Amino acid sequence: MANIITVARFPLLFIYLGILYYGNQTLMFWNVLLIFIIFNLDSLDGWVARKLNEASLLGSVLDIATDRILEYVLWVVYAHLGLIPVLVPIIVLVRGTAVDAVRSVRMKSGLSAFDQIQSPLSKFLVSSRFMRAFYGIAKGSAAALLTLASALQSNLGPWPNLVYQTGLIFTWLSVCLCVIRGLPVLIEGIKEIQARPV
Repeated sequence: MANIITVARFPLLFIYLGILYYGNQTLMFWNVLLIFIIFNLDSLDGWVARKLNEASLLGSVLDIATDRILEYVLWVVYAHLGLIPVLVPIIVLVRGTAVDAVRSVRMKSGLSAFDQIQSPLSKFLVSSRFMRAFYGIAKGSAAALLTLASALQSNLGPWPNLVYQTGLIFTWLSVCLCVIRGLPVLIEGIKEIQARPV
């Protein structure tokens, strides 16, 4: 069930993107709710996996892959629409590719992504529920605010700019958290890979 919830985010993403590019203003406002649902399904799939005892290596890989795809697509689309600087998706793509490359080597040992982290600080930054929720809230807030700013573009007054600027703040907060959460994986992973015999 948890994996079905994870995969269900894809059709919702394509609906969201269709509205973002081709929807009228009314649909754009509904799109704010849709992106909120998409991000909250990420929390729901983990909760369901724990409650139904469905946590598995496959589920972990599927969850990470889904998160990455959604994150990459959204940042690239927002940059394409001129809502964020192109530097944002570049940083996120480089970080994600590097982290996933290191994780893939370590997953051959049967360790899930979060089981690969050793030090207490690294565990807190990478796998604690607090940091995962904080990162998810930052990304979700950025997406919702950028979507709302797009919907408000045709209105006059200070609100569209205030919403947009707040969306940019959450965007850069997301980028900082992305890098901060990736560094422990890279540092610990590279050390272990270097220590392995050839």
